Amino acid sequence: MGGIISSSNQYQITEDIEQADIVIINTCAFIQEAVQESIDVILEVARLKERGKLKKLIVTGCLVQRYGYKLKREIPEVDVWAGTGKFHQILEIINKDKGFFISKPSFLQKKKIPRIQGTPFYTAYLKISDGCSYKCSYCLIPKLRGPMRSVSPQVLIDEVKDLLKRGVVEINIVAQDITSYGKDIADEKICLESLLESLLSIKDIKWIRLLYLHPLGISDRLLDLLENEAKLCPYVDIPIQHVNDKILADMRRGYDKKYILKLFDKIKSLKRKLFLRTTLLVGFPGETDQAFQELYDFVKDVEFDHLGVFVFSPENGTHAARLKPQIEKKVANERRDAIMSLQAKISDKKNKEMIGKVIPVLIEGTHPETDLLLVGRSNGMAPEIDGQVIINKGDGIIGKIMPVLITDAYTYDLIGEIL
Repeated sequence: MGGIISSSNQYQITEDIEQADIVIINTCAFIQEAVQESIDVILEVARLKERGKLKKLIVTGCLVQRYGYKLKREIPEVDVWAGTGKFHQILEIINKDKGFFISKPSFLQKKKIPRIQGTPFYTAYLKISDGCSYKCSYCLIPKLRGPMRSVSPQVLIDEVKDLLKRGVVEINIVAQDITSYGKDIADEKICLESLLESLLSIKDIKWIRLLYLHPLGISDRLLDLLENEAKLCPYVDIPIQHVNDKILADMRRGYDKKYILKLFDKIKSLKRKLFLRTTLLVGFPGETDQAFQELYDFVKDVEFDHLGVFVFSPENGTHAARLKPQIEKKVANERRDAIMSLQAKISDKKNKEMIGKVIPVLIEGTHPETDLLLVGRSNGMAPEIDGQVIINKGDGIIGKIMPVLITDAYTYDLIGEIL
């Protein structure tokens, strides 16, 4: 969500929404929880038009792409609606008093676009593609964002160089699936691995983190880079969703349990220790007690470093919403809680094994509860989704990567001192 103060078509961004003349809300509609959260925010901001200086409310993104026609009638307080295909026309949209803009998602960044960094100065996200060409039965992304479209390597290289000039030390590479990068381009040399090789050759780059790797796209060449390139964070985020073969087939994931086991064995055989994160989906239609137990036992055996669990949401327009039998929400929630409880024990064990080790930590600032402590993240922790390192001794510099001796551990966080 962004607030804008306008004066004679000159716009200035403000962090104080109460002072904004124009508010732009960029929405998500991947699952119903995200839909409801988006609507709640829209209604909350709409009330500012009644009591504040807000003149115009603009809603953009996936919610508009999915439900725009319906919401246009139900929330008249919104002045302008714009879907996912209109990102590049935002200035034109801002200048409209009223409007409704939905088109086929096709926008692709073709040149370096000026960026106002919404993250702390030392970390940034690099989106290398948009959309997805996989056909997972539970997923709306291809309908909301369109097919996968890759940004050209040179545009991405130029953007990274610009970010480094600003003091960024951590580049987090993101997309709906980064392993498919380049497959839509008529040049076999363009792929995730070649892009990484180009980025790694940039002199001042410190950390590159890979987020959202589809299991089918992880090549031996990519694993070789992860094993041998120190600038690549030893971190892989591989959402497997499930391990039961029938569930995986109904999800249309394109692989089976045997494939996942072979992939993880290959990752664990590398000389360099990689921190392993995954995402699971429980309560999928047809998930029997036996199928869930198989997933639970798998998590217990693999011992992921980081793990997230979602409960299946039957989204209209997906194949999975029509599958039977649907699992009761209460049962699905219990299954999620069971795996998260198991993961807490695994995480606690793994963190305690870190005591006595010296690890690189990106210093992020003071602890939100006290200025006496610093906080940061190791190269095995992604921003916002994993734990943190709490530093109780030593002088740290925000935005610098510094050696920290781990002296204690909690379930998700580490305690240490700067050496």
